[in-house]
Amino acid sequence: MTDKYAVIGNPIAHSKSPQIHAAFAKQTNQDISYKPILAPLDGFEITVHRLIDEGYKGVNVTLPFKLQAFLLSNSLSDLAKVARAANTLTLNRKNIQGHNTDGVGLVNDITQNLGIALQGKRVLLLGAGGAAQGVLLPLWSQNPIYIIVANRNVDKAVEMVNGVQQQKPLPIHAYAFSDIPNEEFDIIINATSTGITDTALPIPNSIFAKNCLAYEMMYGRETPFMAQARAAGAQVADGLGMLVEQAAESFYVWRGVRPQTAPVIAMLRTY
Repeated sequence: MTDKYAVIGNPIAHSKSPQIHAAFAKQTNQDISYKPILAPLDGFEITVHRLIDEGYKGVNVTLPFKLQAFLLSNSLSDLAKVARAANTLTLNRKNIQGHNTDGVGLVNDITQNLGIALQGKRVLLLGAGGAAQGVLLPLWSQNPIYIIVANRNVDKAVEMVNGVQQQKPLPIHAYAFSDIPNEEFDIIINATSTGITDTALPIPNSIFAKNCLAYEMMYGRETPFMAQARAAGAQVADGLGMLVEQAAESFYVWRGVRPQTAPVIAMLRTY
């Protein structure tokens, strides 16, 4: 019998996850189906329980439901606990297991697909929302020299850093955008929503070290952050690889098989 999986979000029609998981299934000879599910903004929990009743084995969770997925889970992976968000659920009638694969996806894209080591690097993470919190611990696991978190609202950045340090004490520091240390960074990651709103970040060009990596979590178009970084001489990457890599980690959680991601990224780049 074909095992059923889905991605839940609102909106959801734009999602590339069905294409990605279909490619993974074909590549690994896994008998699965995978479909997009639009959940009402006030109906995430009801939707998940309906899918359990219909025999679904797991779901991916995208905006705006990652916190609700975390709260709905009966058990959580360590990364989901730190992130306080879940983007992958394993489902059965007795237990909902919550996982967060975003950080692993980001790290794998940077280190494997882009071939850039994080070890010994100076890392600047822009933003203090769920996207940033989900990747903070996996970034630190790669042993950078340090990570600085910067956000418009410094209190939110401090709260995020303190929350992670309660789980695992780490030398990570929080600043307002206006107070970012006057130095260069080797890797700068934009985890803010400015790519969606098409607005520039209040960051100086001087923070981009020569040939640094400027990583935009958004994908599909040039954002103001990418344009600024490119003009400053940075190597620029978008988040499509992260999307595929986090999906591959979800696929492994569900199926115990690791698909090859490079051909799937290449396929999506041609669209």
